[in-house]
Amino acid sequence: MSATMLTGARFIGQRLPRKEDQRLLTGKGRYVDDVSMPGMLHAAFVRSTVARGTVTMLDTEAAKAAPGVVAVFTAVDFEPLGVKLMNGWPIEGQSQKQIPLLAEGRVFHVGDPVAIVIAESRALAEDGAALVELEVDEEDPVVTISDARGDRLVFEGDENNVAAMMATPENPEITTAFEQAPHVVTTTLKHQRIVHAPMEPRGIVSLPQGPGELTVHIACQNPKTLAQDISEHFGLSQRKVRVLAKDVGGAFGLKSRCWREECAAIAASMLLDRPVKWAEDRLEHMIAANQAREQECTLKTAFDAEGSLLASHCDYALNNGAYPHFPDSNLAAMMFVWGAYKNPHFGFDSRGLHSNTTGLAAYRGPWAIETLIRETQLDIAARQMGMDPVELRRKNLVTAADQPRTTSMGLQLEDITPAECLEKLLEEFDVAAFRAEQEAARKQGRYLGLGICTYVEPTASGQFPPMATEAAHIRIEPDGQVTALMGTHSQGQGTETTMAQLVAETLGVRYEDVTVVEEDSAAGGFGAGSGGSRQAVIGGGAAIGASQRMLEKVKQLTAHLYNASPDAVRLEDGVIHIDGTPEMTHSLAEVAAIAYGHPGRLPEGMDLGLETSFRYNPPPMTFASAAHACTVEVDIDTGFVKILRWICSEDCGVVINPGVVEGQVAGGLAQAIGMVLLEDMVIDERGSPMTVTFKDYLLPQITDVPDFEYTHIHTPAANPGGFRGVGEGGAIIGPPTLINAIHDALSPFGVTCLDLPLKPTKLLALIDAARDAQAA
Repeated sequence: MSATMLTGARFIGQRLPRKEDQRLLTGKGRYVDDVSMPGMLHAAFVRSTVARGTVTMLDTEAAKAAPGVVAVFTAVDFEPLGVKLMNGWPIEGQSQKQIPLLAEGRVFHVGDPVAIVIAESRALAEDGAALVELEVDEEDPVVTISDARGDRLVFEGDENNVAAMMATPENPEITTAFEQAPHVVTTTLKHQRIVHAPMEPRGIVSLPQGPGELTVHIACQNPKTLAQDISEHFGLSQRKVRVLAKDVGGAFGLKSRCWREECAAIAASMLLDRPVKWAEDRLEHMIAANQAREQECTLKTAFDAEGSLLASHCDYALNNGAYPHFPDSNLAAMMFVWGAYKNPHFGFDSRGLHSNTTGLAAYRGPWAIETLIRETQLDIAARQMGMDPVELRRKNLVTAADQPRTTSMGLQLEDITPAECLEKLLEEFDVAAFRAEQEAARKQGRYLGLGICTYVEPTASGQFPPMATEAAHIRIEPDGQVTALMGTHSQGQGTETTMAQLVAETLGVRYEDVTVVEEDSAAGGFGAGSGGSRQAVIGGGAAIGASQRMLEKVKQLTAHLYNASPDAVRLEDGVIHIDGTPEMTHSLAEVAAIAYGHPGRLPEGMDLGLETSFRYNPPPMTFASAAHACTVEVDIDTGFVKILRWICSEDCGVVINPGVVEGQVAGGLAQAIGMVLLEDMVIDERGSPMTVTFKDYLLPQITDVPDFEYTHIHTPAANPGGFRGVGEGGAIIGPPTLINAIHDALSPFGVTCLDLPLKPTKLLALIDAARDAQAA
């Protein structure tokens, strides 16, 4: 089905109410901590309070004797299970390392779990954990990226602290450009460490159900892939591992893995043959859950006299911590630094480095550094060259006329639209009027700034084996209702709604009559769930394909039953019509009842019932594009930043549900505001996290987030629905847009700062220093 066939349809493109909201907004959502079952025990962890050292004493006897405590397990107790928790992906070219569930004689970060206490209640488990005597011979830790580049090793036996690395060969064209170009700009950015901070922290309930059988309720992003992971970790048959995740309160990449604590809870339940629950509290989350974004990046770029790009090189480092989900040097970021721009030559050297800190996890748009460093540098370069930053982008952006095009990193571009998004944005924002307002405000001692950025985002890659395809299984029930068993999964993305819209649209039934099931690994075909901005494109393609097959089957069966041509059969609102005979209408339930209950009436060779499956294989990569603008006012006497206006121009192809798209963008932008202005997981020189409550680790409040304005262009992509996905757009393009606005506001003082976050005290110190220098 072509994208044009879906455009302007009854359900696609409509701002329909989300199916999940009725239960979520009335307190009837079912999260992991809502799961309870007879005989359930509760877990609490004993954790290291030092970042590095050897365990010299671990005495659990007092804890074992405490009231209500059923067991206390350490690493040695889990050895008979032979658990093999591995990081990375089990695919060619990916390095993997076995990760211990509990510390094995040495600890490698603050919060490293050393023992798990199992008791009749969470409170009793915590009381028992407090009785465990733990002593560690502390050693000097490797904390920062700078530390990790030194001689001290995190893991004995390793040659260095490099967890992952990638680099391009030397390119003489780049060297020559840097030597001869009239303008060479070098920009260094330091990004702070952040925590994911989902509304619902991690959690699990593990229920053994006989030899080799396991049912797991877990806060996750992908029940089906987690069932596969758990079976591999514990040496079980995947057919005997069932994972359930009804409602999940946010994930942002953190919940893509069944990690150390979850696996320890499973191991405890298997040893005790009883259900075990672990619900992470907020303090645990801030200290021990995998974190993200601590990175340093230097981008050096050459421009000609007119501002055209000549060449660029990036040096990049990412703190992987001790136990990363995926050892990562952020190759994806390097591939897309100039993905939307006409830069003929680009090279990079990127490294992921181990340290004695909590491990790395993906965070919404884990490749976001590419947009952040590029877009901030473009504004800095424009000021240095005396150019308008919008014109600098116009000169270098890839437009429709430039495509198809192959980037210097080998990416094939056929239909990206960042330049078109920029022009659409400028129709909504009068730059000249703002500059006049800005000039007038400066005369009054007020400092306004404008930031404008563009980007492209890869979504739904069909090249990455674990997430390359997606399945949908459509079943029309005997009563005419429709069930869609999907491989998608929502942690707030609204797939329960959007997939229902696609099925209802394609099949010709009512939206209200479609139920989407995606929380059960045992339901439907294998699917990879959430990750990599994939669900609208790949999940949507599967939903459309399965619905098309179902529609054809209904048409063929109806034509056979009522002596008509299949081409004359239409399905509208769940009612079957036959063209030319308006009096001959039949309910879908009527035909479904025949399909299930009267096999002799079906055409020869037709499968009984009304069930179809389809697995969608997407194009190698689908791109979303966007341009954003925001204006701010910076108070130069306090350093506080007030966001005045924010406009988003997005191209996510055919929009399934505008409310869901805008919600995804707004959520990402709220996170972007937090990253730029507020959030900072501070770790001291001993490796101890210092900002472990929301009093110290500041998240954006409603007063920090403006009312966002949205405008869209719709360029159908090369997939059945024309979808591109919106993914992490706000979280990727938001930070440089805000930073550029702040820099623009402070341009009279010559203040630029790319050492995040830009808190008031930091900005005020820079402003005061600049004013002093000007006065001198």
